[in-house]
Amino acid sequence: MDLRTIDATLIFDIFLLLLIGIGPKIALVPFLELTAKMDEQDKSRVVRKMLMTASVTAILLLVFGGLLTKLLHFSTGALAIAGGIILLIISASMILSQGEKETQQDATTANDPMRLAVFPLAVPYLLNPAGIVVLVTLSAEAGSIGLFAIVLVLLALMIGIDVVVFRWAKQVSAQLDESRMLVTEKVFGFLLAALAVQLALDGLADLGVIHLAGH
Repeated sequence: MDLRTIDATLIFDIFLLLLIGIGPKIALVPFLELTAKMDEQDKSRVVRKMLMTASVTAILLLVFGGLLTKLLHFSTGALAIAGGIILLIISASMILSQGEKETQQDATTANDPMRLAVFPLAVPYLLNPAGIVVLVTLSAEAGSIGLFAIVLVLLALMIGIDVVVFRWAKQVSAQLDESRMLVTEKVFGFLLAALAVQLALDGLADLGVIHLAGH
């Protein structure tokens, strides 16, 4: 992605990357699963906390991500590889889990549902490793104030989409069939695994370790 020239293609590419990185699709299934047994008041509190945590963290990464790469001496390629590894671990846990974590999650939900809102719902599900990589990379490599402003607007738009989706989702979570949710979780796990591998490959390509077609 060439950040030197601002055009419609670049804006669309950034929107798609933010949709993957902080959009609702990856977090939606875990949210529905973890909040299915909550009452409406707790669900509303979880939605607000989750959205606020992910949004504030995303803005901080966009503003200070470039500075962090310099202070901690890591490249955006190395960050992409790390993000791919973490995302692969998350996806593997989704694919291989057989329900043994259910009791622990129920206990956590009963004691303090706000903990679930922050982790794992806000991070790493809503603001996932791909989103962290995208935001830090844009922070480090954005070539102009204009591009930075466009990214902020797109991020605000994505957060607005999240608000709409999760406010709707909390109304239907209690009505979902557990077996269907389990199947959906496994499918999403495989999709996340593919995204994790691609993220790591992109990082290796950025570092010059490998060459990918189209790079």
